[in-house]
Amino acid sequence: MQDSRALLPSSFVAGSSQRGFDTARLLSASEALGTFFARVTLPIPRVEEVALTAALGRVLARDAVAREDIPTHPRSTMDGYAMASAAGIAPRRLVAEVLMGQAASRAIEASETIRVPTGGAVPAGADVVVPQEDCDVASGGEIVPREMPVAGESIAQRGGDIRSGEAVLRAGRRLGAPELGVLATLGIVPVPVFARPRVAIVSTGDELVDPGEGLREGRVRDSNRYAIGAALEALGAEAVHLVRVPDRYDAVRSAFEAALETYDAIVSSGGSSVGERDLVPLVVAELGAPGPIVHGLRVKPGKPTLLAAVGKKPVIGLPGNPTSSLMILEAVVSPIVRALTGESARRTPRVSAIAAEPFLGRRDWTWYVPVLLFERAGALYAEPLRMRSSQTSLLARATGYVTVDEATPGYAAGDRLEVTLFSCGGAPIECR
Repeated sequence: MQDSRALLPSSFVAGSSQRGFDTARLLSASEALGTFFARVTLPIPRVEEVALTAALGRVLARDAVAREDIPTHPRSTMDGYAMASAAGIAPRRLVAEVLMGQAASRAIEASETIRVPTGGAVPAGADVVVPQEDCDVASGGEIVPREMPVAGESIAQRGGDIRSGEAVLRAGRRLGAPELGVLATLGIVPVPVFARPRVAIVSTGDELVDPGEGLREGRVRDSNRYAIGAALEALGAEAVHLVRVPDRYDAVRSAFEAALETYDAIVSSGGSSVGERDLVPLVVAELGAPGPIVHGLRVKPGKPTLLAAVGKKPVIGLPGNPTSSLMILEAVVSPIVRALTGESARRTPRVSAIAAEPFLGRRDWTWYVPVLLFERAGALYAEPLRMRSSQTSLLARATGYVTVDEATPGYAAGDRLEVTLFSCGGAPIECR
């Protein structure tokens, strides 16, 4: 049988006496993603229909096209009196009142007015609604505007919000509260959405124990899977937790084979580097083409990352260090997960801040620096946190991260920079 190490990318050095990363051949994060998407054609997700109440966070599968103008008729935006502006400030005879949910009982002449509530239908013949507080009532009961009425004021015109035939929301957009309001307005029920991809989470490592177990020397609680699962759910996937896998070739291979039969993708934690017990890249190399595509990234933290696929199913090997695994999922792997969900319009929340301290990088590398945001004297500042990839609590202490890329030597204190907020969780902004 061919040595699986020979199937690994060229950044991996295989030999009888040397095994490790060839750092000169490591790819940047953007190069790695470009290489992955050039080699892997992800399937188009299946379309299903869900109720509006179940559509939050889902990805729209078909364009939301209006079947009629919105509003469908002129509507008042104020409690007041509908009238013709051409009559100026002359008194108007009050002839009727519009009730909510009903059309006006009649059109009006220039010498007439009809009382309308906010949201009520504006009668024909009226081109302005004068708020009731801007009108006086004459002794004979006539309505008199205090100032010259201006045509169009306090009226939402037909089609002023949405025109019939307009594609208001495009397929591939993740649905939030505003989008659900639009879908309800357009009468698009049930809602066509892409099925959520089912992503298997595999934790590897002989040192891992369940969160509820006590610790003894040499053991750590299996925490990565829960952080990874939450991040996957925030990105729109369905995270499925598989049983923990020991550092044995047969166990790792069996787990990955079973997961590939059932799930749309695999994300593993640990076992992705180049040590003798890092079996994930070797196993994936044997499971089918294209296999490992990128092994090792020119980034910190998270160099020992694996981007692979078997057929059209992505297989992502994340580092075992807690900060590395979650940071790489957020900063590098998230476009792959979003593509699996059908999301085409990526929305990454970022805020502008001032560097509270210098941000140092490394020439020709990309560093993802966790930061804590704080406000002082009305300005927003970003404080870099000391990097320790092995710390579970580091990203929980951070609000987001700053990318110091290969073209940026770093930031000096006082420089303006962009902070990417975590997709799920993170520390609140402090006031100092």
